[in-house]
Amino acid sequence: MKNLYWINCFSKWQDSRSPWLIMSVTMVSLVFIAHFLFQEYFYMRPCEQCVYIRLDMLIIALGGVIALINPKNAMIKILAYTLAFYGIWLGIEHSWTLNRIHEAISTENPFGGVNGCRDIPLYPFNLALHEWFPSWFKPVGQCGMDFPMVPNSIHLNAFQDFFVGKNGLYSNGWFLIPSLKFMNMATCCFIAFLCSFILLFIMFISYVFSQKRIIFIIITIELVLILKILG
Repeated sequence: MKNLYWINCFSKWQDSRSPWLIMSVTMVSLVFIAHFLFQEYFYMRPCEQCVYIRLDMLIIALGGVIALINPKNAMIKILAYTLAFYGIWLGIEHSWTLNRIHEAISTENPFGGVNGCRDIPLYPFNLALHEWFPSWFKPVGQCGMDFPMVPNSIHLNAFQDFFVGKNGLYSNGWFLIPSLKFMNMATCCFIAFLCSFILLFIMFISYVFSQKRIIFIIITIELVLILKILG
């Protein structure tokens, strides 16, 4: 009975707008932080995998926005789950790849099994996002090298100097705990996508079982695979 109670709780929760709004706001906020704070203010240039991760987060956010239209409508909800799972899949792939590149560079391992970054990114469905929105989606940095590159003509204020100055907190790259070089940006993104998947999966399964429509699982998986293959 306790299991049914939790299934019903999650099912009712995902029928509301709250989880979808939280998901969308969180993902958009992370993209804004990456662009306005780290890129524009701290001069950390985004690499190919970095701009992919931005798009992945926005795809998840788009799924949430669609669900906000009417989270109780089955067709809208399937589309929302499809986009969210698709974005998470891409996000896990890209953050995992970026972390491998980061480790290969930090350990100076020439046999890390990873390829370098492209100057011209390849977005799903050949979207030319780097041409339409270059400041957001054009890679201008090198993968695995996330330390700030402050132009010589820039005079840092005290706040900037604390973080990205000569001996700043992030002068040797971004880490969750800089003094220990613990958890780089790629690892944090991977964990964020993984947590998003776990939460979304619980919501999705509770919805399917509460409605007793296993066909929703089949449809959603097929749609995600179609997007992945065609993209």
